Amino acid sequence: MPVRREAREAALAALAVTALGVLLGLLWLWLAPRVPLVTNGEAVYLKNPEGEEAIGAEGTFVLLSLAVGAVAGAVLFLCRRQGGVGLVVGLTVGGLLASVVAWRLGVWLGPTADLAAHAKEVGAGNTFDGPLKLQAKGVLLAFPFAALAVHLLCTAIFGERDPEPPPASGW
Repeated sequence: MPVRREAREAALAALAVTALGVLLGLLWLWLAPRVPLVTNGEAVYLKNPEGEEAIGAEGTFVLLSLAVGAVAGAVLFLCRRQGGVGLVVGLTVGGLLASVVAWRLGVWLGPTADLAAHAKEVGAGNTFDGPLKLQAKGVLLAFPFAALAVHLLCTAIFGERDPEPPPASGW
C-alpha cells in the first residue's frame, strides 16, 4: 500500500511540475535575445558576428529554469511537507520533462529554423531573426537541479525532525 501511494504522489508531482514547462517555454520565447541574421541572396550571415545573442538565449533559458525550478521545489515542499521518495522522484522527472517541454515549445513558437526559406522570403540585404536553439543540452538539467536543491534545503531547514533517542542506560 505505501508503495502505491508513493507512486501516485510521484506521478502527480511529475505531472504538475511538467506543466510548468509551458510557462518556462513562453518566458524563454519572450525574454531570450534574438540572433539577427542577414542575407545577401546567396548565403545567411550573422548581422553582428561578435554579438552574444546566441549564448544569451541559452543563458536566459538557464536562468529562467533555475528560477522556475526553485519555485517548483519550494511550492512542492509547502504542499507536501512530509516528503517522501515519490515526491523527490516526481520532482526530478517532472523537472526534466518541463525543461524538454520548454525547449521544444520555444523552438516551435519561435522564429523558423528553415533559414534558407526565411532568407528567400525576406529578400537580399534584409535582417531577420534566427531560430531559438539550445546548443548545450546540459542546460536542460538546470530546472531539476534547482528544484531538488531548494526542496532539500527546505526539508533540511523546515522539515520534521526525528525524535531524539532515549538516553542510554548503563554504566
